[in-house]
Amino acid sequence: MSEPKAPRLTPLPEDQWTGEMREMFEPTIKTFGRVFNIFTTLGRHPKLLKRWMVFANHCLLKSSLTPRDRELVILRAGWLSHSEYEWAQHNRIGLEAGLSQEEIDRVKEGGDAAGWSDSEKALLVAVDEVLDKKNLSDTNWEALTAHYNEQQILDIIFTAGNYALLAMALNTLGVEVDDGV
Repeated sequence: MSEPKAPRLTPLPEDQWTGEMREMFEPTIKTFGRVFNIFTTLGRHPKLLKRWMVFANHCLLKSSLTPRDRELVILRAGWLSHSEYEWAQHNRIGLEAGLSQEEIDRVKEGGDAAGWSDSEKALLVAVDEVLDKKNLSDTNWEALTAHYNEQQILDIIFTAGNYALLAMALNTLGVEVDDGV
């Protein structure tokens, strides 16, 4: 199976944004000075974008995970899903969340790589298991519950799932990495 060589859906030009889309994009514009390709591409289906953004906002900004743990989940899901876009965006965000470049690079090796704490190992193995097996082993469930509460475990599962779904869309649609990322 080949990946698209060019975007299958191009980002929606600004002159085609609805008022509601402009409102949705306003926080991103205020924070980053622009709207990223993922949002303007999904903007071709405004109802889907609106509903997905509520969930994605929870995973990225409102979850019970620390920013560091959240980025470990997202980076691992992006790596396993072969998402160049997610990896590029969250490499930068991971650094801002306190991960070192060495740790970000080590995410590629998974939870069994040397250097992770017990909680980080459980977190990374959980991403591997839920994306590969669509389940968690009893062993890793016990490891997770030793370090994370129920809400955090739910956020681990749903964040991994959201970013796997997003990677599928990014890869299928051929969304290009934003300039300067």
